[in-house]
Amino acid sequence: MTEFTRRQTIHKSAPIRFGSIGARPPFAVAGQRIGLLGGSFNPPHAAHRLISQIALRRLGLDAVWWIVTPGNPLKSHGGLAPLATRMAQCEAMKRDNRIRVTAFESRLASTFTAATLSFLCGRNQGVHFVWIMGADCLAQFQRWQHWRDIFALLPVAVIDRPGFLLQALASPAARAFQQSRRPERFARTIPAASAPAWTLLTGPLSPLSSTVIRNAQT
Repeated sequence: MTEFTRRQTIHKSAPIRFGSIGARPPFAVAGQRIGLLGGSFNPPHAAHRLISQIALRRLGLDAVWWIVTPGNPLKSHGGLAPLATRMAQCEAMKRDNRIRVTAFESRLASTFTAATLSFLCGRNQGVHFVWIMGADCLAQFQRWQHWRDIFALLPVAVIDRPGFLLQALASPAARAFQQSRRPERFARTIPAASAPAWTLLTGPLSPLSSTVIRNAQT
């Protein structure tokens, strides 16, 4: 089965609609290695930048896209800053031209990650996308819609987060795809790998989180 056929099969297997053709993600060309970091970024903080810089360096990426969601389906939208405000905050926080900030997800019919990634893979044939998430997300990844399809669609890089390493490695998602995990020393092979393939990257840790920052501001 070719890579294109495999991805088309996944597209048809999940109840995903791509939504408006007006959704305009950043420009990418075949052969590029691009990390995808999604979230509410409410607000963005230095740990987002640190995670992105670790991924850029260790995975050998050309860019990391911060996909700013209109609203996380798993979280309350109470206290969620306007999308334009969060976009502006992200632009000020990134401090690296290889990090691109985008809100194209707001033009899709669904804000579920599986739909977003399926849209990107279908639109950008030949681009080596990698889904990036913190170990705190992997610890509860089984709550995400079509989480198995995400692992089957594109490679995944998990970045260690303070206090979540053991929970992440014991999570249902980590156990389900245990055979697809690659050692950290082979991280640069992840972007071009055939999914499912994932690795866990360790490095400098930051205790910052959007929740902690919001709570400190109240």
